[in-house]
Order: sequence, then C-alpha cells, then structure tokens
Amino acid sequence: MLDEKQNSGLNFHVSVDCVVFGFEFGKLNVLLLERKMLFKGVEFKDLKLPGDLVRKDEDLDTAAARVLKELTGLDNIYLRQFAAIGTPDRLYRMERDMEWLRQIGHPEEVVVTVAYYSLINIDQDKINRFELQEDVKWHPVSQIKELAFDHMEIFNDALKALRDELRFNPIGFELLPSKFTLSQLQKLYEVILGSTLDKRNFRKKVSNMPYVIPINEKEKGVSHKPAQYYIFSKKVYEKTRKSSLDFFV
Repeated sequence: MLDEKQNSGLNFHVSVDCVVFGFEFGKLNVLLLERKMLFKGVEFKDLKLPGDLVRKDEDLDTAAARVLKELTGLDNIYLRQFAAIGTPDRLYRMERDMEWLRQIGHPEEVVVTVAYYSLINIDQDKINRFELQEDVKWHPVSQIKELAFDHMEIFNDALKALRDELRFNPIGFELLPSKFTLSQLQKLYEVILGSTLDKRNFRKKVSNMPYVIPINEKEKGVSHKPAQYYIFSKKVYEKTRKSSLDFFV
C-alpha cells in the first residue's frame, strides 16, 4: 500500500517498465514479478514486468536502474530505452488489474510508461551469486503467454527490439567467454533469435568478419575433435563495421 509520504515523492503520470532478458546456453529467460492479490474473494496470482513510478527527483534512466537494483541487487546493468506507451486505458483493461491498483492505493490516473530492455548472462559467476527477491523469478521466454496490464505487448516489442539490435550491434559477443568456439557463437545467436541457423552459411558469414579472430588455441579435454578458439575485437569491429550482423541474409 502506498502511504502519503510515498505518494508525495512520486510522479503518478510516468513510470518505467523493464524487460530483463537472461541468456543461458540453451534458452533465453525473462525476469518477471509474481503479483498476488485477492480478487473476488479468491487469491489470484499472475505475472508482470518489473517497474515502478518515477520519483520526482530522478530521471528515467535512473528510475529504471533503481528498479533493477532493488529487485536483483545488481548495479550497472545495460539498459536500452525502446518505447514509450501512453494508451489512456492501458492500466485498466482488465477488472483484476483495476482491483490490484486499488488495493495498493494507486490513483486512477493515466500513466505513460517508458520501456527498457536489457540482456545479461546468467551463467556468469556474478549473475549466479545475485539474490532475487522472493517474488521475482526467471521464466523461459518461450513459455510466456499472458502478463498483467499491457505487459505482454511491451514484452513482445522488447523481444523484437533485442533481436533487431543483435543484428546490427555486437551485443551478443559480450555474452560469450573471452575466447569462444564458432559452435558457441552460433548457439548464442540461435537462442536469442529463436531460429536455427545453417552451420555452413553461418561459418561462411563469420569468415568474412575480420573482427572475429582465430587464435592459436583449441579446446582441451573434449571427447570430440577439439574446436578452434576465437576472440572478438571491438577495436577491429569499429574500424571495419558494416550495417548488419544478420546471419540470415
């Protein structure tokens, strides 16, 4: 429940919503908040994106970073603003959404939300160690069918924006180890893009990327033929970058 002191420091017309994607080899997850409420006398649970109203003393980026810090304990998470949504009835389309807002003391005002997405590697040690709040959990992207409010629309738009960025910026390489195999690189793109890539065509594309550099080292202790390791050179990429990293064209 929002008390009077909290109300005085909030802008009830502007909020931020954060779509946090977590990459694991084999799947792509999204961080969701479980919403619990009494609806028509029955306990009801559903899922929503993490977000909050913007405080009067903070800008939008600061508000988004605060939301994620409070939920995950992590600082300096990469966030990209991708949309602003201001449909007048966006919070009140469903009766249970209206009831939940009443229960937490939220004024029935038009709220414009500014949406952000981010992509983090939850295989990394620093991610494995962070502690989520009890009602915040990772969920496979492929299993998300319904969210509260208009959050399903925001989620779908965020997923499209992420996949578009992956095709034009080398954000995927930041999720890989410092040295990686081409199979690891292909798996990363397949997981995030949600599509299977032709191995031969993929490797042909990579061979034309001067910023993906083979090193004089191969896998060790594997049962199959050891694969070559590669590194990504951001410096070379900036000098030679083209308009697309799209492995489908």
